[in-house]
Amino acid sequence: MLELFDGPVPVEEILVRWYRDEAGSNYGAYIPFIGTIRDEDEISGLSFDIYEPILESWFNAWQEKAKEAGAILKMAHSRGDVPLHTSSYIAAVFSPKRKVALKMINDFVEDFKASAPIWKYDLKDGKRLYAADRSTPISGSGLLGE
Repeated sequence: MLELFDGPVPVEEILVRWYRDEAGSNYGAYIPFIGTIRDEDEISGLSFDIYEPILESWFNAWQEKAKEAGAILKMAHSRGDVPLHTSSYIAAVFSPKRKVALKMINDFVEDFKASAPIWKYDLKDGKRLYAADRSTPISGSGLLGE
């Protein structure tokens, strides 16, 4: 399940809903990861652009990996502006065994940072500035990765 939100991700709502959705599924582990916008470099928040067709394809490949491991993977991410101390990203793995869930959430979050077609901008002094120093170019993306 991939969910996109305009603005901050509603953390409490999503975590409770995901938990309730899988409560009867007999998973022994539910491992969430929540990304929160930190107060640094005098920013007022972050802003995100997403190329949704590539994100969906990338996420579907991860869904297949999860399925092969007997797990379920869920993700929510923000589009547009997200203020400080709110969330722009949640991922969670549901698995029969904790070791599978712990490894998968780590691998997924690391690959997300390296491969997901999401571009990050700093919100600073009323401007939206590309965060080149904290972005990873996507292989084969041409200008989109620069």
